[in-house]
Amino acid sequence: MKAIILAAGRGSRMGDMTADQPKCLTKLKGIALLDRQLAALREGGVDEIGIVTGYRREALADRGLHEFHNADWSHTNMVSSLACARRWLQDGPCIVSYSDIFYEAQAVRSLIHYDGALALTYDPDWLSLWGARFSDPLSDAETFRLAPDGTLLEIGEKPLAVGEVQGQYMGLLRFTPESWHALDNMRAALPRDERNQMHMTGALQHLIRTGGIAIHAVPYSGTWGEVDSQEDLAVYESAPLRP
Repeated sequence: MKAIILAAGRGSRMGDMTADQPKCLTKLKGIALLDRQLAALREGGVDEIGIVTGYRREALADRGLHEFHNADWSHTNMVSSLACARRWLQDGPCIVSYSDIFYEAQAVRSLIHYDGALALTYDPDWLSLWGARFSDPLSDAETFRLAPDGTLLEIGEKPLAVGEVQGQYMGLLRFTPESWHALDNMRAALPRDERNQMHMTGALQHLIRTGGIAIHAVPYSGTWGEVDSQEDLAVYESAPLRP
């Protein structure tokens, strides 16, 4: 199984912590987020890992990863970065991971063993984590609604109530060539600016609207988190995490 880590952006909300290095090299309890991801991916069953670089690519050159470079990283968003690795996505199933998150091998295994064309992990108990990160959890939350069969009905919209958020999307997915083909075709039909600025949740919601492919949501209850700011880092530094 292959995995692709999306690490092209700077992460400007981290302030001077990303002045000379990509956000994924931010250390949590002394270990870089990227190294936590690599350990979880390998323990979970991934044997080949690629990374999409952009900002400060030279800082990521010493980990033996296959590099896909997004030269236009400062003017494009995450789905455009993912498209830089289309050769792998066309060849076979790939785990896709944001680079500013941490998780355990259990999350990776749950996706590897899932049969659906497109699957993602989510945290059904998201509210406690968001409550620790934000005084108003809904200020940062996005809608996440599921059908009875576990497929995704809605993602990425602004919720008006907690009940519209049945879980938190984690930024960890599994694409197959079939699902990548559907996403790539959808992007190709968009105007250039819209295509370049599309976020992953927006792309997933577009696939839901068009009915092009079912997105399966896999619940995950292990340790995880996303680091968007120095305040987030402080929350996780005070929490009991695995070393």
